[in-house]
Amino acid sequence: MLGTFSAMEVAASGLSAERARMNTVASNLANARTTRTADGGPYKRLDPVFQSVPLVKGNLASNSVSLVRVRAIQEDTRDPMLVHEPGHPDADPQGYVKYPNVNVVEEMVNMMTASRAYEAGVTSLESIKTMARSALQIGR
Repeated sequence: MLGTFSAMEVAASGLSAERARMNTVASNLANARTTRTADGGPYKRLDPVFQSVPLVKGNLASNSVSLVRVRAIQEDTRDPMLVHEPGHPDADPQGYVKYPNVNVVEEMVNMMTASRAYEAGVTSLESIKTMARSALQIGR
């Protein structure tokens, strides 16, 4: 059975994962026009990879309750966008500039999704707190 603190732990893990997603989206949007990085070439879009981790209490692992963890932040493998700008300092001999593989519309959708998921996590935490308070009132 899932206790109050376990439920809070599950909700908090979701909030943490969504915060990581929002941070990567913010990084992607901030670098949407970065044509030159320290590694050379344009910025590469980042994506968090989430992983389900069974909730462990003591020596017992739950098969039905899992936490969310960010397993990795990985680079998107899509090719950069080529834009013909012969006067740009990063243009190749044919006049093409490699811009990051960041689609601003896609990133805004990702940000809205992460924001809604974060709001749902906060709502669930509030519900858990309310239920815990009610349970304490019963014991009085």
